Amino acid sequence: MAVKVLIKRKIKDGKLNEASKLLIKARYAAMGQQGYISSETLTDCDDPNKVVVISMWQKIGNWNQWKSSDLRSETEAGFKALLDGSTNYETYNLGLVL
Repeated sequence: MAVKVLIKRKIKDGKLNEASKLLIKARYAAMGQQGYISSETLTDCDDPNKVVVISMWQKIGNWNQWKSSDLRSETEAGFKALLDGSTNYETYNLGLVL
């Protein structure tokens, strides 16, 4: 079953340009991973420093494999200095699970 992953971050003031470059790098890296379908980036209408990436994967296992990969860890490490707080993850199945 396909899943969507919400990755929520609060970017420090003045760091959006750097964060944008890292988001693009992370997206290109994810595109080559097994089970990756798509992703999009959203910014809060009232606070442009609040950023949500929504990625879609064929299975939760595909996402978990990518999330724990060395390649993603390297990219994610670059965000640490740019964030105001921690990264939050939420995973959702598409449709109801009966």
